[in-house]
Amino acid sequence: MTHQPADLTLPAYLRPAFLVVFVAALTGLKLWSAANAHFVEDEAYYRLWGLSPALGYYDHPPMIAWWIWAGQAVFGDTPLGVRALVVFSSALGSLFLWRTADILFDRLVAGWSVLFLNASILVGVGGILATPDAPSVFFWGIALWALAELHSSEKPNWLLAVGFFAGLGLDSKYSVLFLGAGITLWLVLMPSARRWLGTWQLWMGGLIALLCFAPVLYWNHLHDWASFYKQFGRAAQGGWTSKYIFEFVGAVLGLANPLIAILAVLGAFGLGRKAIRGDAGAGLLILTILPFLAYLLFHSLHARVQANWPAPLFPTFALMAAWFVATSSQKVWRYLALAGVVLGVIVAVIVQVHAVSPISGKLARKDPTFQLRGWPEVGEKVAELADKEGAAYIATTGYGLNGQLAFLFSGNLPVIQLNERIRYAMEKDVDEVLFERPGLYVSEERRDDSAALSRSYKNVEKLAVLPRTVKGVLLENLVVYVVSDPFSVPLEPVNNIRAK
Repeated sequence: MTHQPADLTLPAYLRPAFLVVFVAALTGLKLWSAANAHFVEDEAYYRLWGLSPALGYYDHPPMIAWWIWAGQAVFGDTPLGVRALVVFSSALGSLFLWRTADILFDRLVAGWSVLFLNASILVGVGGILATPDAPSVFFWGIALWALAELHSSEKPNWLLAVGFFAGLGLDSKYSVLFLGAGITLWLVLMPSARRWLGTWQLWMGGLIALLCFAPVLYWNHLHDWASFYKQFGRAAQGGWTSKYIFEFVGAVLGLANPLIAILAVLGAFGLGRKAIRGDAGAGLLILTILPFLAYLLFHSLHARVQANWPAPLFPTFALMAAWFVATSSQKVWRYLALAGVVLGVIVAVIVQVHAVSPISGKLARKDPTFQLRGWPEVGEKVAELADKEGAAYIATTGYGLNGQLAFLFSGNLPVIQLNERIRYAMEKDVDEVLFERPGLYVSEERRDDSAALSRSYKNVEKLAVLPRTVKGVLLENLVVYVVSDPFSVPLEPVNNIRAK
């Protein structure tokens, strides 16, 4: 561990008092945006999870559902209720990151780490979105903090905390399994960490992680291992290709903030050299992210890596960049670091404001916030059609649109996705009496599945094409059909998992 500089010797922007104000200001901005911006498709879908908390779900483990449920209990079934814990976790995660860097290095590194994490595009812009990435980033980060406490204090009881936080991470997203692989690498490859292999706390920590994950295993057991089949069944599918590797690298660099990403890469090389020489603190950072990073690179040589997948790595990237800037004697890197922070904050402010009140619609679907736009207007038009046709329900065949319409019609008409019913195993069974009356089928025009509905309904009649727009610019058309007289209950069986 290096010498700890006194707070008064630190630049003003790296002192704890400034960092608290900095994070609090960004948190306030995110809360405002979270309360006033409409949902993206995935959030609207996960909102339904929060309304029906369960031990597991088809797509992911249940942590984000539990977070949403807690937020809804306090703030109601509102955008803020869905997103509240996500926003607060970002602020709390900054505190744990500061402590982790302070333990492993010093307060200079700690200060830069907090600035860099909050100036990353992923956290600064995407830090309001209620998706499974938010709890997975949080619990991965505090598991890393507990490991840093173990390394610094040499008290093996910290391994119990590591197991607990890693287990909660597994309840968030299956990718946290790679953290376990990284911890194992650290324990085996770092000479000073090998002492923990013989402690009972290590094995008890592993048992705690397994117990935390047990509800997810139980849910999968009851549902034909549906969630495991979905997530692990697509791992690195397809032949070898270089089509996606540059897209993956570009997305990581862009979401980390390009200027900060440069510093993180340089820091990774420096810390890697220290780890090779046996520095367990440097090895902790390198080895805990290595398995996941290796997998993502491997996957990108077969198929597309979604931009959000590497999210748990970003706190460590921020710490690596901070270490490089803090230990470099060249002022040019400090200037680059400050420019990166300023750039990240400016982008965060612009995008958060734009998410609530669009500055322009000219970018149309190329605007990353396009999923937020035009839904209240579409909902009003669908409601008029439903009233005119005497519709008893709204049918969909896509989970994202289903989530959006379910929020718009909450407490009014039931919104039912006819296919992929395993997604809604947590909800009560649909009342089949609904299908005795006409309903509306709504779909994005590009995903119109009305031809398939003709096999389920005697009558399928197109009613309208509804444009979804932002500032007069067309984003997409939605088609609306009236459906009636089903040949039988038009719902796909819940256990029809692997047919997809």
